[in-house]
Amino acid sequence: MSLFGIFLGLALLVLFAFKGKSLLWAAPLCAFVVALTGGLEPLSAYTESYMSGFVGFVKDWFPVFLLSAIFGKVMEVTGGAQSITHFVVRRLGSQRAIFVSILSAAIMAYGGISGFVIIFAMYPIVLGLFREANISRRLIPATIMCGSFTFATAALPGTPALQNLIPSEYFGTEATAAPITGLVCSVIMFAGAVLWLDYRARALRNKGFGYDEPAAAVPSRPEDALPNPLFAAIPFAAIVILLNVLKQDIILALLAGVILCVVLNRRYISDIGAAFNVGAASAVLAIMNTSATVGFGSVIRLVPGFAVLTAAVLGIGGSPLISEAVAVSVLAGAAGSASGGLTIALDAMSESFIAMSQASGISLDAFHRVAVIACGCLGVMPHDGGVVTYLSYCGISHKEGYLDMLMVVGVIPLASTVVAILMGTAGIL
Repeated sequence: MSLFGIFLGLALLVLFAFKGKSLLWAAPLCAFVVALTGGLEPLSAYTESYMSGFVGFVKDWFPVFLLSAIFGKVMEVTGGAQSITHFVVRRLGSQRAIFVSILSAAIMAYGGISGFVIIFAMYPIVLGLFREANISRRLIPATIMCGSFTFATAALPGTPALQNLIPSEYFGTEATAAPITGLVCSVIMFAGAVLWLDYRARALRNKGFGYDEPAAAVPSRPEDALPNPLFAAIPFAAIVILLNVLKQDIILALLAGVILCVVLNRRYISDIGAAFNVGAASAVLAIMNTSATVGFGSVIRLVPGFAVLTAAVLGIGGSPLISEAVAVSVLAGAAGSASGGLTIALDAMSESFIAMSQASGISLDAFHRVAVIACGCLGVMPHDGGVVTYLSYCGISHKEGYLDMLMVVGVIPLASTVVAILMGTAGIL
């Protein structure tokens, strides 16, 4: 009954999220189902276990969510994000629209901007690039999401993305863990996405689906009203250097990025307080939803059925990295959140993974990199917050745009996960 309750609770959570229901009430309700079928007292399961997981995640990560969202908003309103994209376009040419769009989004993600914010800065530029290249708009969500949520936040060594920071709390590893594996997997994800999306653009064009104008006009700042791309890029570089070279805390690195962005591009922003307000509001919404799934996972951990699931996952034959990848990706898919699923998995099984690392001789750096790459593979489920946000903002339906998102954010990263497992098992870091 307990095992049935876990799957029922997960199924309901996916259903509620897919229907667009708020996780702030849906996750506790699903946790109630798990607690009831698992023999727990429902009220105490909510007030103690659920809320402990919820509040614990907020305590640990709210400053990162807050500063990342504010940094992204300031980069958006100052035109800094657009300036960097225009610079890349001028150097590489608009004829490589898909390549340039993915690369530009990846630069912003690697520089510390949340993927949920990048869409707002990138969409007007990508729209123009796709117009010139006669590429269907239905590929825009997948194109931007690839740069925002795959290799730049999971595989590239040193990225300040939340997913890449979470394993460090459990394994004592650094953001640059397994750099060779990360670089190889980044190439696979980047090249694979470009090849797939280029193929899809040609196929759609041959079927008569070229570029079509969106129903609503999209505002974009003229290029001559944008800040110098060098000044726009300095905050990005500062975040990466402070985190990975000077080994400063991510909070200090992001704070320095925000300050530099405001100081260097002050004349391009009329109301700093308003930008901070919007960034803070988006940070609260993002961390509340993620914390809701973490709280749900905290209840799952207490019921007897979870021990059965854990034993099954840890008992998978072959490299222990396979067990980790399966656990992380499945929980991320169920939670509709890469960082939420990663936290749930490592909360419950990190000690087992550390023991497996010691027994097998496989470095914890390999466990770090595999976990970060794997958590995004099923985090692109239809109910995922990023998927819903990108499709709705671009005015594209799930029917039109989801397949390509699944390929470039789910299937191709899954292939990269397999490569990461093989390299980690072989001791190639």
